[in-house]
Amino acid sequence: MRTYDLSPLLRATVGFDRVNSIFDSLARMDEGALSYPPYNIEKVDDNAYRVTMAVAGFSEADLDLTVQDQTLIVAGRGPQKENGQYLYRGIARRAFERRFELADHIHVAGAALRDGLLVIDLVREVPEAMKPRRIAIEVRPRERKELSQADQQAA
Repeated sequence: MRTYDLSPLLRATVGFDRVNSIFDSLARMDEGALSYPPYNIEKVDDNAYRVTMAVAGFSEADLDLTVQDQTLIVAGRGPQKENGQYLYRGIARRAFERRFELADHIHVAGAALRDGLLVIDLVREVPEAMKPRRIAIEVRPRERKELSQADQQAA
C-alpha cells in the first residue's frame, strides 16, 4: 500500500483536518472489510441518498446503527450459538462493522429492515444560515435638503 504525505496541502488550509482523517481511515481498510456485507449507495435526488445493505439472516436486534463524528457505523452481531450441523454453509452470518464517512450536513432520516435488506435513508439538510440568500438593494430618492445644498454649491 502506498502512503501519501498530505502535509504540503494541509499547511495552507485551515479546518480541513477531517480530510486527513478520511485518508487515514482509507489507508487502514483491508480488502476483507470491503466485501462483507455487500451494499449499494444510491443518489435518490440532489439532497437524498440511500444505503442498502444485504443482511440476510440478521434481525433488528442483531443490527446496530450509530452516527459518531460524521461517521455512520453499521454493526451486525452474528449468532451467539450455532444451532445444528451444516453440510454446506453458503450464507455468511458473521459479525461485521461497516463505516461510512458522511459529508457535512448529511443526516440519517431513517432505517428499515425488509426482505433481508437494511435500507438507510440519508438527507442533506443545509442550515438556513449557510444557504445562499439574495440581498435586496434599496433605492432611496435623494432628499430635498441634499438637492438644495448641491444646487447652491453649483451656483
